[in-house]
Amino acid sequence: MLAHATVDKLTALRLPAIAEALQHQLGHPDFAELSFEDRVGLLVDAEWTHREQRKLQRRLRTANLRRQASLEDIDWHSARRGLDKAHVQSLATCAWIAQHRNLFLIGPTGIGKSWLAEAFAERACRSGYSASCVRASRLFHELHVARGDGSYTRVLARLAKTALLVIDDWGLAPLTPSERHDLLEVLDDRAERASTLITSQLPVKAWHDIIGEPTLADAICDRLIHTAHVIDLHGPSMREVRAKRPPADAAAVATSAGTKPPAPRKRE
Repeated sequence: MLAHATVDKLTALRLPAIAEALQHQLGHPDFAELSFEDRVGLLVDAEWTHREQRKLQRRLRTANLRRQASLEDIDWHSARRGLDKAHVQSLATCAWIAQHRNLFLIGPTGIGKSWLAEAFAERACRSGYSASCVRASRLFHELHVARGDGSYTRVLARLAKTALLVIDDWGLAPLTPSERHDLLEVLDDRAERASTLITSQLPVKAWHDIIGEPTLADAICDRLIHTAHVIDLHGPSMREVRAKRPPADAAAVATSAGTKPPAPRKRE
């Protein structure tokens, strides 16, 4: 009865992992051979792991990842060019985030910039950093709405606290006057305090023109460029490459599933 009461109290104290681990120990006599310190250590490890996993899941949800992207899944033999394995592995340590440096992924549409950006965001989350991924157009829309409903300061504060802010599809259209001011506000809060990852089809040297208004363009670029790593990607669109791949062998798949392969459709 004493053990059951202890489990109930641990649950009430919001220590579910310790409660579960204690029940596991009570159900396996082998744990009785361990010392008191070792058994307590196992209970604490279970709770610590449980809480770290919950924190990680929250960071991943907050990051707004739309793809199952991971740096471990990079295909180094694909048609994509411009990825230096040693450079990517160096960035995978997230030391650049700890140093509050930025990262630019530059290349044509379909080359895999967004996927790679989310892979870096996923690695940041797993390394204990908060992250948030947003398309540039949606970021500007959110800030525009925030100006109208009075939440502008709160939105800026949330963005400033994010360790890694991913701005996807930057530079698709020239910035409006309000977008220029909003971007400067965001970057001024983050300069030398947090990291910003930008994906763009435009080379960095063209950013000044797309921003417009030379004074603001100088201020924005100054806060972005001087502390940035740059990865220039080139090659065919990955969507085009995938579209040209032959379909999976339907007969082999059907055979392994124990069904007959479907009859080929006649072309009209």
